[in-house]
Amino acid sequence: MNRLQYETSPYLRQHADNPVDWYPWGDEAFARAKAEDRPILLSVGYSACHWCHVMAHESFEHEPTARIMNDQFINIKVDREERPDVDDIYMQSVIAFSGHGGWPMTVFLTPDGRPFYGGTYYPREPRFNMPAFRQVLVGVAEAYRQRRAQVEEAADNLTSALNREFLGIGGDAAQLNADLLTTAYRKLGQGFDPAHGGFGGAPKFPQPMNLEFLLRAYARTGDADALHWVTYTLRQMACGGIYDQIGGGFHRYSVDAVWLVPHFEKMLYDNAQLSRVYLHAYQVTGEEFFKTIATEVYDYILREMTTPEGAFYSTTDADSEGEEGKFFVWSLAELEALLGEEARIAVEYWGASAGGNFEGHNILYVPNEDAVIAERLGLTVEALRERIAAIKDKLFAVRSQRVAPGLDDKILTGWNGMMLASLAEAARVFDRADYRAAAIQNAAFILQHMRQADGRLFRSHKDGVSKINATLEDYGCLIDGLLEVYQTTFDPRWFEAARSLSEFVLGHFAAPDGGFFDTSDDHEALIARPRNMQDNAVPSGNAVMARNLIRLAAYTGEVRYEAAARGTLALLTEAMRQYPNAFGEGLNAVDMLVDGVDEVAVVGDPARAETQALLEIIQKPYRPNVITALSPDGAAGAETIPLLRDRTARQGQPTVYVCRGFVCQMPVTTAADTARLLDGSRA
Repeated sequence: MNRLQYETSPYLRQHADNPVDWYPWGDEAFARAKAEDRPILLSVGYSACHWCHVMAHESFEHEPTARIMNDQFINIKVDREERPDVDDIYMQSVIAFSGHGGWPMTVFLTPDGRPFYGGTYYPREPRFNMPAFRQVLVGVAEAYRQRRAQVEEAADNLTSALNREFLGIGGDAAQLNADLLTTAYRKLGQGFDPAHGGFGGAPKFPQPMNLEFLLRAYARTGDADALHWVTYTLRQMACGGIYDQIGGGFHRYSVDAVWLVPHFEKMLYDNAQLSRVYLHAYQVTGEEFFKTIATEVYDYILREMTTPEGAFYSTTDADSEGEEGKFFVWSLAELEALLGEEARIAVEYWGASAGGNFEGHNILYVPNEDAVIAERLGLTVEALRERIAAIKDKLFAVRSQRVAPGLDDKILTGWNGMMLASLAEAARVFDRADYRAAAIQNAAFILQHMRQADGRLFRSHKDGVSKINATLEDYGCLIDGLLEVYQTTFDPRWFEAARSLSEFVLGHFAAPDGGFFDTSDDHEALIARPRNMQDNAVPSGNAVMARNLIRLAAYTGEVRYEAAARGTLALLTEAMRQYPNAFGEGLNAVDMLVDGVDEVAVVGDPARAETQALLEIIQKPYRPNVITALSPDGAAGAETIPLLRDRTARQGQPTVYVCRGFVCQMPVTTAADTARLLDGSRA
């Protein structure tokens, strides 16, 4: 076995018995490359990546290929989920070389880490108009030995480009206004697919940050189109094969434009973000459908993706028994044998057929509305739903006996923060004590096991070991989660932790011209200091931090927090106007600035029914720009949270104070008056 046997990453361990002489990312590999003047082959992937598995089987397990790799290169394997900083730098390089990126990523570096050639998947034999991986290896090794000056020039040019300003199209703080928001959401709407929902064509991604922005646009403008784009997309996704109809939870994306055939991996970050969008759609519309989907996702996460200590696992694989999707699909014969008389209901409901819709099998999806199916089957809608629930239970029990996809059980701080935020918010909206307890347990785990003695965070935890400096994404997403846990529990320790981590970001991640780098100032020196301002599969760390800082400014009155947020967003105004689909989270933060934040302080015992009635008015409707603090007696928590200072109960009754834009309203003690203040502030 090679050196990867000593790593904690499940992805790296998958390659521990390759005949390739793999190194993990680190000084040892670079020192040997320099000592022997050999180029570095950097291979980056992640455990749930189907084509990563294919390339591993075709090439990294293949002795002749491994021999060339070992003879000509120093080989480094990186888990992109552990090292998003390394992944981001070299992905930009691959895009520059080939015009596109993706995983597996294959990059060739000089011994000091500068990239000079790269691509993504290479097959063992020439096909798909691609050269064989061995041909690439031989060609690159020959170029390094015989055309060294060209290699050095290419490496210098690309490294210089990586260190230039990321966007280069500028921005203007004066443009952080309603016109920017309106332009952005209407431009997003131009890409809406009216037939199938979502935006653009195949492959189709959920884009939760943009869906959140469109919900905000609806709340701000009342434009029914913006709401339709969201709700129609959410319905189509939840009825499609991208959604696990039996076990709950969303797969990564759909390879087609109709949400039918997914890549079958399930990622924590997708389900964290999507559960939150469905939660918010329920708040906006009151439709039980959205609540049901959100609840099924939370229940899936707590059932299958949570450690006994309350942390959340990272991903599950697309493959089982070497076949993509095998765990999730069904043949018609299976359904008939398992369900007997009930099979006709399942077949009609999930569109199953003898030929199937995926390699002879059926990905379950919901092609028609419940009322249509019920009429065809001669059932009431209620009876249909009862029968389907029982059938789901039976199929889930059978599926549980199959060989499950591989689980990547490492714990990542940022992804846990995303799930924490969604679960904590759902706990108060749905009145779920179990979600509340799970959120508290998760927050406690992360702060206990992934925060260092000096307050800094680690990114990754597995088998009792926490390691790797956390990135901006980790800090931003965890702070978001902690602020949501505070607003669910009103325990000041969660707010204190969020503020402390924010101060660390301001002190160690800030860029001189505004915004933040993705790595701290004491992070390992790489060939460039990454600074990714746009959303990818996860929201931009810069944008998440901007939203956090706007809320902290509202809680504390510290103008430097809002100034830092404005400085971040000002860099992006032109980019957000031109390319809103890449900046949904940034636009969410701009919405907070433009719309303004309602600062709500509640004084009252949370155990009293009167206090709970006030909190329901504040927190259960969709109010994305409201922050809430609570003190039982007007004193507890006031030292930690300035918003609570000098607040007292009126006439012994729980009391609500609403402030906005440096102006406070008279305190009120009834739910009706509270609603009037909050709803009237946006009239």
